[in-house]
Amino acid sequence: MRQRPFAQVDVFTAEPYRGNPVAVVLDGEHLADDEMAAFARWTNLSETTFVLPATDPAADYRLRIFTPGGELPFAGHPTIGSAHAWLEAGGAPRDGAGPVQECGVGLVRLRADDAGRLAFAAPPLRRSGPVDAATRAQAVAALGVPDDAVLDAAWVDNGPEWLGLLLRDADTVLALRPDLAVMDGLKVGVVGLYDDARRAELGAHAEVRAFVPGIGIAEDPVTGSLNAGLALWLIPAGVLPERYVVSQGTVLRRAGRVHVERAGDATWIGGDAVTCVAGTVTL
Repeated sequence: MRQRPFAQVDVFTAEPYRGNPVAVVLDGEHLADDEMAAFARWTNLSETTFVLPATDPAADYRLRIFTPGGELPFAGHPTIGSAHAWLEAGGAPRDGAGPVQECGVGLVRLRADDAGRLAFAAPPLRRSGPVDAATRAQAVAALGVPDDAVLDAAWVDNGPEWLGLLLRDADTVLALRPDLAVMDGLKVGVVGLYDDARRAELGAHAEVRAFVPGIGIAEDPVTGSLNAGLALWLIPAGVLPERYVVSQGTVLRRAGRVHVERAGDATWIGGDAVTCVAGTVTL
């Protein structure tokens, strides 16, 4: 064991402790898989990451992402939070446009948006399209809503196997008190739109929630991968515009804001990030 540089970064917020934290081990070299998994269980955050040297010459670093329940090939807020910590620690992207991350889904590009927020290019969906009747019924039963409260459903899997549900409005999303035992291993993301008045009041177009009991987290506070999948589904469908802001974490007393923009052939998922803990960890 040795001292390794470490940061805990709050993502999708400019105000500390109002977003979604990620634990970042900035030097993960020579750690075994079981050591990484054990540390992720100990932090008990939705994700813990380990920065490693890239194996792809086009990447600046390689990232491994663990939940308390296992490893993910990709996740959004860990991507932004880890890039933020890497840059703060002196990381210099080869491409002046921003870091390139290597992870289980391949290469993920990052950039700073017009407001200086880090954003990642949404990776392509590994699974998309209609949901079978039995899976939809399980998800609807777990959410405890009538079937007609679900306007549409689709797979939006970019690594974490998200099942996306479009609900009738944001208030329906906020009122959910799901039965996680019925949800079982499903990873369910729900979205509902705000009306014009609430949109102007909150500065947000929609409310999103993410339920992931199968990986040891009942509800993820603010979720980049889910919002990336929802954007790739709902922007082309005309449900959401090409540029919008999502509110997430309200029920958990967070104030996450996810900034989405489709530009050319890329859909960018961005947000503020702030370091709350910095130092070393013994691993």
